[in-house]
Amino acid sequence: MITIATTTYQQNQGAITQVRMQVFVTEQGVPPELEMDDRDPECVHVLAWDGDKPVATGRLDLAKGGKVGRLAVLKEYRQRGIGRQLMHTLEEIARHHQLDRVWFHAQVAAIPFYGKLGYRVSSEVFQEAGIPHVVMEKSLTAEMLDPKPLQTGGVFGIDDGG
Repeated sequence: MITIATTTYQQNQGAITQVRMQVFVTEQGVPPELEMDDRDPECVHVLAWDGDKPVATGRLDLAKGGKVGRLAVLKEYRQRGIGRQLMHTLEEIARHHQLDRVWFHAQVAAIPFYGKLGYRVSSEVFQEAGIPHVVMEKSLTAEMLDPKPLQTGGVFGIDDGG
């Protein structure tokens, strides 16, 4: 079973870095110096675990108005709903902090994934780390009528069918 937990960069720097380096640097060719940045210590992070193995991660930058970033799922764990659950968890964190939207720079190839989650494209295509991106965003105002309490370090289970 896959579990998802909220965390900080300071608590899980090694696990966060491991997943992002595999996905962005090894798979996609992003230079390592562009992948890790000074925003990590300031963000709320989510990590998906398969037992004691980190398999996916993402972050939410509250100071940048709910900017989601660095969503990464290891190749062998894709198509299992983990990315969708990470996004849902990040949205819940944003709601808890009374944000009315979340937004991010999405790789053009990922537009269909985010579109199914209710995000819309709000920019022209631009290059980031040599990869075509667009800005995508989602309003949370309709979903903020009854914000639920959130506990940092909460664990959510995903039945991966295996």
